[in-house]
Amino acid sequence: MHESASRVDARQVRDESCAVSKGLLRATAAIALITSAVGCESTDEKAERAPAAKAANEGSAPPLLSRTRPMMGTVFQIQVSEPPPNAEVVIRRAFEEIERLEDVLSEWRDDSEISTINALAGRRQVKVGDDAFRVIDAGMDVSRWSRGAFDLSWAALWGLYDFRPESVKIPSESEIKPRLALIDYKKIKVSKQYRTVYLRKRGMAIGTGGIAKGYALDRAGAILRGGGVENYMIFGGGQVQVHGVRDGRPWRVGIQHPRDPDVYFAALESTGASFSTSGDYEHAVFDGAGQRWHHIIDPSTGRPAAQSLSVTVMTAEGIYADALSTAAFVLGPEKALKMLSRIAYPAEGVIVGADCKVYMTPKTKKRIRFNVDLVDGRLPGCNL
Repeated sequence: MHESASRVDARQVRDESCAVSKGLLRATAAIALITSAVGCESTDEKAERAPAAKAANEGSAPPLLSRTRPMMGTVFQIQVSEPPPNAEVVIRRAFEEIERLEDVLSEWRDDSEISTINALAGRRQVKVGDDAFRVIDAGMDVSRWSRGAFDLSWAALWGLYDFRPESVKIPSESEIKPRLALIDYKKIKVSKQYRTVYLRKRGMAIGTGGIAKGYALDRAGAILRGGGVENYMIFGGGQVQVHGVRDGRPWRVGIQHPRDPDVYFAALESTGASFSTSGDYEHAVFDGAGQRWHHIIDPSTGRPAAQSLSVTVMTAEGIYADALSTAAFVLGPEKALKMLSRIAYPAEGVIVGADCKVYMTPKTKKRIRFNVDLVDGRLPGCNL
């Protein structure tokens, strides 16, 4: 329920074998790297994209080495600028690390450490490895910082919603109420000394959907840098991590309009940061009354959070960007800005509120580049 919004542009993504299923590559990314991506493609495809690439880069730029692989229920893409001779090997190792983490952190695999913790809820503590502990520990940080707006134990709601178009399911209040009693991050006991995790109540469950992809980007980035790849971008599931430069300038990351997938209303530049966007437009369905139902659930109500349209958070680490964007979305603009200013961990944010107004942290106001003109501080066309 707490996965960050993500959409992938089939025109910009290429598989290592040029054979990624187009079913996985729908529409555009919630956060998108505004630059060209050159993998293995036909001459016609290059010609078709050339004008857009030039406009985005404000001039010609050397091609990127771009590789993709479907993992964690989404598509991960790595782009390398000025690739060293060993870039292909290092990229492959980075992908293999993400695949390894999927095995460790998935709540859908019965043999994962997360599934073991959930299966033994209310019975006994579980000793976990470094990766699971890191993700759980960071998740507890954000649970505390947000005072439960992001709650690592949200997974007690599993199975209540189904946002697939062919099998939409919206639960009743009577179905939600007993599950809410099982959501309480304060009942998750974490021992840093013994590396153990214990859910105090039977029926509780933790879910890593709102934090694991960010951690995967962190680990993949560490492998790239360790292998001598300094100028890269990694994209996966609404998360973007950039490092170094692209054609001698910072990487530019665009923020998608929450109601127009073809428009990026703003952009941020960085030589080293992680970005995460959460939005109400992904995994969303409409009921007969025209009400939008989406996958970012408020743990206090069990219903989709309604105070934001989209949130983009920028931090040094993907693991925190991922969870903080969900927390900020649930809190709504004003409370989210207070949280980001209160916590010790440096984080910047851009929030489109339900009122279409664009809210920003102080430092973001100084560095953001708008591609559209706001009207009285509001994003035009967002109330569609």
